Amino acid sequence: MRIPTMPLERLTAGGFSIGIEAPLDNDWTPTAEQARCKAARLPGEPDLARHAELAQLVDRLGFRALWIRDVPLYDPAFGDAAQVFEVFAYLGYLAGITRDILLGTAAVVLPIREPLLTLKSAATIQKLSGDRLLLGVASGDRPVEYPLFDRDFAGRGTAFREQVALLRDRAQSSLPNGLTVLPRSAAPLPLLVAGLAQQSPAWIGEHMDGCLAYPGTPRDHERRVAAWRAVAGAKPYASFIHLDLAERADAPMQRHRFGLRGGRDALIEELQTLRAAGVDHVGLHLRRNQRPLDQTLHEIAEHVLPLFHSADATATAMENCNA
Repeated sequence: MRIPTMPLERLTAGGFSIGIEAPLDNDWTPTAEQARCKAARLPGEPDLARHAELAQLVDRLGFRALWIRDVPLYDPAFGDAAQVFEVFAYLGYLAGITRDILLGTAAVVLPIREPLLTLKSAATIQKLSGDRLLLGVASGDRPVEYPLFDRDFAGRGTAFREQVALLRDRAQSSLPNGLTVLPRSAAPLPLLVAGLAQQSPAWIGEHMDGCLAYPGTPRDHERRVAAWRAVAGAKPYASFIHLDLAERADAPMQRHRFGLRGGRDALIEELQTLRAAGVDHVGLHLRRNQRPLDQTLHEIAEHVLPLFHSADATATAMENCNA
């Protein structure tokens, strides 16, 4: 059997996959909030004491992708510091401590970044990780950031298109003769878009390799998938669930904003419904999870992943975990 090697192929191998969204902390729970206040961390600032250990765990357990966000500046009005670390520096670190898991961004805000350095950073991660990078990109939605980076918020749509073109040809059409950006690679950078990035749906469908959709109900995703397929065909469609996994496997589902609380039976039903709606990948966001994360991750790996990932991939993951 041919083993997929390119990141987009690996993301959708078997028709559906499950990943994890960082930060690897359940700091949106009441208990964790008390600990945050005691430690004098900012609202929305996660406890990163076990981030490396848990990143290696999700890799060994066979989760398909680990997603991180690009939040350059902490804004108390927004109240979410994401995973804290600079996105490309952290990707380089994760590439060094993990082996198999795909590394995705959800998403890098292109217009506030220097285009050539973004290309250099992405190419570096692509090379160091062994082609595990999934470069999620966006135009950004925080007006406060743009003047601080001396960028034009109103013109971010144009800047986004220009930077996508630069990433696509690795700046060869914009550099003087003889100059190039290293490291080079025969494989193109896989670009997935969060939102419409100030573009038309037709432009997004033509120029992007995949869609990173905001969390929603299965009915929401059914509509969004149909719209995506109309402009992008079979290109991957991914989204996220804010999950609080109850200890009882049969605990009923309770929906909340961006996700659900329930037992693993409810989670399995939700994932099956999303797969039937045409979703290709779901990243699980665990900041609302009230149980210890390693316990939750092991339960999902043992009882949920085998139902959705290929038998070969699951067997390999369990061998890695037991090694």
